[in-house]
Amino acid sequence: MNKTIWYITKYFSPQTKTSPGGRSWFLMYELAQKGYKPIVITSDSNNLVELPLLDEPVKIQNVDGVTLIWLKTIKYSVAKSIMRVVSWLHFEWNVFKLNKRGIDKPSVIVISSLSLLTIVNGLWLKHKYKCSLVLEVRDIWPLTIIEEGGFSKHNPLVKCLSLIERIGYVKADAIIGTMPNLSSHIYKTIGVNKSVHCIPMGVAQEHLNGEALLPLGYYQKYLNSNKFKIVHAGTIGITNALDTFFQAALVLENNNEIEFILVGDGALKQYYIEKYGMLTNVIFAPKVARNQVQSVLKECDLVYFSVHNSRVWDYGQSLNKIVDYMLSGKPIVASYSGYPSMINEADCGSFVPAEDVDSLVIEFIKYSLLEPSVVGAIGKRGRDWILTNRSYTKLAEEFSEVVFNV
Repeated sequence: MNKTIWYITKYFSPQTKTSPGGRSWFLMYELAQKGYKPIVITSDSNNLVELPLLDEPVKIQNVDGVTLIWLKTIKYSVAKSIMRVVSWLHFEWNVFKLNKRGIDKPSVIVISSLSLLTIVNGLWLKHKYKCSLVLEVRDIWPLTIIEEGGFSKHNPLVKCLSLIERIGYVKADAIIGTMPNLSSHIYKTIGVNKSVHCIPMGVAQEHLNGEALLPLGYYQKYLNSNKFKIVHAGTIGITNALDTFFQAALVLENNNEIEFILVGDGALKQYYIEKYGMLTNVIFAPKVARNQVQSVLKECDLVYFSVHNSRVWDYGQSLNKIVDYMLSGKPIVASYSGYPSMINEADCGSFVPAEDVDSLVIEFIKYSLLEPSVVGAIGKRGRDWILTNRSYTKLAEEFSEVVFNV
């Protein structure tokens, strides 16, 4: 049996000194440990992770049994820009013209979005090598840019991406999604029930062993009060829907028992500082390295995440943030009106309707009045659940069963 898999994605997060690696890395790593031959074809254009510097068009690495083929690709700094599309096209051209004669032929090719345009290369390679094609959906496009990016469904780019999306759903031999209700979206898109396998974000041993200490003085400056600490950790941008968080803090300004801590950086941080920086119950803390996040979370009492009221969430979520939150052993409150998963399955927190400030305030007060032992027990359920159900060893086994049996 040919055990070679090509995993093609423009955005890949390898293991680095400051990051244990992303979902795709751990799936490929685990496959290599099982005797498979994973070959990742990806780009050096990714602003969110530390990547190797390329001084030539192609760089090949072998890391722990995983072959990484890096393609030098046009960079961009603003996500919502024409240069992002240009970078996509450049990556696809580089994949097409890549000299593949020295690469082991695949028995299966996995195309992982984004970019959706890679579906076109995937169909060509499927024909060329007479192999299976698996489409992996990590982000539902173009629905995301319609719902949250302000694009019209009549926009030419959206129409083009919609066509490619439909072709991918129809032509793929199997479909994997990180979100648990993706099959509903696919049925709405092509009018056909397709078998969809949910393989979400998970936990690796590196996540448990890689915790680093906070910078000198960080705890004393931002985390040392004895109040009930509610923390949001992560990017501060438009998709994070943090207005509800700050409005709840405004309502609770005179509650001397609760403190709101925002840890991170992003395009909207200065906006929120200017608008809510006068609140005495709000602390803006600097971003920390990926391997220091757990050191922050263990100092708080409750963790929070939010999304906009959007159709994107009708199909569920699988976010690194939720994995980090559950690992922290802290209860989670989520402003989220979508398809429920993880938090409800583990019984480790609460969902309140997205953008509903009044419901969020009630929930925050409820948790702040619980005995610390009760709060701790709720959070522990989340940690126990994620460790039991979402190890990458287990997820990689499920992944291999899908891709090598289509």
